[in-house]
Parts: sequence; C-alpha cells; structure tokens
Amino acid sequence: MTRRPYLLAIDQGTTSTRAILFDSECSPQAAAQRELPQIFPNDGWVEHDPEAIWAATVEVCRRAMAEGGASAADIAAIGITNQRETTVVWERAGGRPIHNAIVWQDRRTAEVCRRLTADGHAETVSRKSGLVIDPYFSGTKIAWLLDNVTGARAAAEAGKLAFGTIDSFLLWRLTGGRVHATDATNASRTMAFNIHTQEWDDELLEMLRIPRAILPEVMDNVADFGTTEAGLLGGGITVGGMAGDQQAATVGQACFAPGMIKSTYGTGCFALLNTGDKAVASHNKLLTTVAYRMAGKTTYAVEGSIFVAGAAIQWLRDGLKVITSAPESEKLARSVADAGGVYMVPAFTGLGAPYWDPDARGALFGLTRDTGIAQVVRAALEAVCYQTRDLMRAMEDDGAARPMALRVDGGMVANDWLVQHLADILGLPVERPTVIETTAAGAAFLAGLKAGVFASLDDISARWKRDCRCEPKMEAAMRDRLYAGWQDAVRRVRCSAPPPQK
Repeated sequence: MTRRPYLLAIDQGTTSTRAILFDSECSPQAAAQRELPQIFPNDGWVEHDPEAIWAATVEVCRRAMAEGGASAADIAAIGITNQRETTVVWERAGGRPIHNAIVWQDRRTAEVCRRLTADGHAETVSRKSGLVIDPYFSGTKIAWLLDNVTGARAAAEAGKLAFGTIDSFLLWRLTGGRVHATDATNASRTMAFNIHTQEWDDELLEMLRIPRAILPEVMDNVADFGTTEAGLLGGGITVGGMAGDQQAATVGQACFAPGMIKSTYGTGCFALLNTGDKAVASHNKLLTTVAYRMAGKTTYAVEGSIFVAGAAIQWLRDGLKVITSAPESEKLARSVADAGGVYMVPAFTGLGAPYWDPDARGALFGLTRDTGIAQVVRAALEAVCYQTRDLMRAMEDDGAARPMALRVDGGMVANDWLVQHLADILGLPVERPTVIETTAAGAAFLAGLKAGVFASLDDISARWKRDCRCEPKMEAAMRDRLYAGWQDAVRRVRCSAPPPQK
C-alpha cells in the first residue's frame, strides 16, 4: 500500500511557532509548538529575537515529523505562514540579523507616520498600496532599522543587507541563503508594494527611504520557493506555498468566492472579505489587500485589522495573573450573567481598524465594588465581539452585502461561549470549522496545490468541514444597548489619548 504524502505547515505566529503535519486530506496528523518570548524595550515597542524564531522553527518541524513518523521523503512540500508586517533585516553574508525583529504591534514609528501624513502622502499610499499610513506596516520599520543601527543604511544601499518579513527570513535560512523571496500577500503589507501593478513601487520606496537593493523577489502564493538544506530536516523538501497568516486562513477557510468572509482570532483579530478580482477601496478606514495570487492572477480582499484579541487574555494570564490558562476564561465568562457594566478597551498598542489611533491606550470602564475577576475576564472576551462588530459595520457602510455567515478560526474560537456571544453581538450566524487552525491548513493547502496533492480551489473547498454553527439568540435591543456602551468606552479612550510628541 502506497503511503499518502504528507504536507508540513510552518506557522510562525506572534506568540508561538508551530509545525503541523497534514495528510493528503489536510487532516492534522502530528504537531509541535514552542512559545515565543516577547520583548518590550520601551512603551509601545515590541520585538522578537529572530534567532529564537529560527531555532524554534527547526525544532518544531523535527518534532512534528518525529511524532508523525515522517521522513523528508514522505513530505510532498512545505507551506510557510507567518505573522505579517514583522520586520527583519539581516546581512547577506552569513545571514546575521542586524537587530531584533520589530513586531507588527510595535508603535515606535508613530511620529514618522504622522509626518508622512502631514506631508500629504496618505492618498498616494492608499491608492497604490491599499493601506493607511500607520506604524503597523513594515515600511517605516525598515527605515527605522536602517537609521538606528550603525552603518545599516550604507550597507543596505551597497546591497549588503536583506529585508524580509518572517516568511522571507525563514525561507532564506531554510534554503541556506539561496532564495531571497516573499509572496504577494506579505509584500502587500509593507506600504512599498503597488497592489495594482504587483510590483515594488519606486514612489513609495522613495517616500519611505527604502533602497530597492534590500527587497526580496515577490512570487505567487503557490510557487517553487526552493528546497530546504538537506541537513535541516533529514533531506531536501520543496517549499511550495507561502502566505501571510490572515491570507493563509482565508485559504484554509475556503473563502474563494466574492462576498465570503472569515475572521481569525489569535493575538489580534483579522476579518477578510473576498472581493474577487476588484481591489475595492474602503471609505471607512479598512484596508485593501491581496487575498492570494495564483498563476499570476490576483484575488483581492477588504480587511479589518484589530491589534488585540487573544493578547488581552494573555495579559490577564501573564500580566495581571488573574487566570492561569486561556481556557479558564470560558468558565469564568459563563459564571456570571453579564459583565456588570464593565467594558475593556484593549488598546495596549493603539487601536486598529476602523479607528487607526496609535496613541490610544487600554482602559477598563464601569468598575464598582461588586466587580470581580469574572466580570473583567468576560469584558475582555466581549471586547473581541464588539471589535468584530466595528469591522462588520465598516464593511457594510462601504457597501458590502451582509454575508450569510461569518467563518471563524484561531485558538480563541475553541471557546464555545465566545463563538455564541459573537453571533449574538453581530446578529449573524457564526460557523466554526472542524480544523480551527486554518492558518496552518491554508499553508498546507497552498503547498499541496504546488505538489499536485490538490487539483484546484474547488478541491480544497470540498475538504472544508463545519464543526458548529451558532445562530444569534440575543434580542436586537439588548445587542444594540451593549454595543452602544462599547462605543462610548472607545470614545473615552480616544479622548484621553496623549497628544502627539513635538
């Protein structure tokens, strides 16, 4: 009997690095995970150690392969998905990073972004890249590294340095420095990539002061990205697919038809609405981005990006230490009838869509002597639902038809209470798939398309299976009253934000 080929997905996220071994039906067979330490050098600054990411990637790949009893010869292809916008610059000779990676959550370039906006660049950035000017994206992070690491700018202009998001950095290391490439979805998150021409844009590069010599080649999401060094995983394996985490989840959720929408709940929350071959401009501060590019054909999406979702639960666990594990949050939320009027606005690193306020900071409102841990935990979970409604409302205001259902994924949606409350606050059915780690599944699907394990997008769609569908149960009046309280809390946070530094 011929052994079915495996697909190995590398899922390098904000808080952990995972490898999942999938079979040819894209069913998980083995997995390994390692948490990623967070580095906070200053207020609003977030960094990762690229060498720790690399070491963890090799470790989890080896562990997953060992657990699944798979050799390199058993793996048809590798798919890579990654935390988007997180920026690494490294030396081409030897591959040493010149600094810690600057994480997508980092706000150190907020003043630079304010100056770019004041100088009148916002319309150009929006028209060409589909993005808003914000520290979230890679462009100003690259410039910061070149300006603040001694000798970096001169070295970059001389072609001695390479920039990449985490996908590109891992690919460079996996291929022994032979391949410096990224994919169209990750490129579309830099503020330097023209999503219409599908090329690095000279005007944007000049605005951001980024030398072209530092940039990776931009490839389709399904492509021959090279072969791994034989000594890493016991033999050379083709890397056949790459995508940023939210676009990978879009593929994993089989949201291939215009109008389909998914929302992923991990460290942050990201909702992507497929708009087909049209790059639809938002009038409500949502992003226009590349959903995927295959065989040279680009499919676009409108995206709402929320910076803090699961990170709020992680803060309750690691910062306040009021819970010992994330699953404990569901039990606490169920233990009280409501949040007791408590609202948490988790603007730890500013507010994302549809506000784009880098100066806002987190707050708890409505505390009384009766407030306990359960109410605070429930308020953190409810904030995820309210923020999702912010995004859905903005999409509807942009003219998007109300979807038939919202497909959800990510670690947080293992919480049944959260999925039901999300349906209640949205007034919309919410569907959870059997495999909630759709980011990794999407990377595996992309790799499988390259390897011929899957024949088409229709073939992938046939493998998507629903675990549950939650219908809204809350009365509309209650839903609107709770959401009005959230909107009031957000207004207070934005009003109390510190003024820009001069």
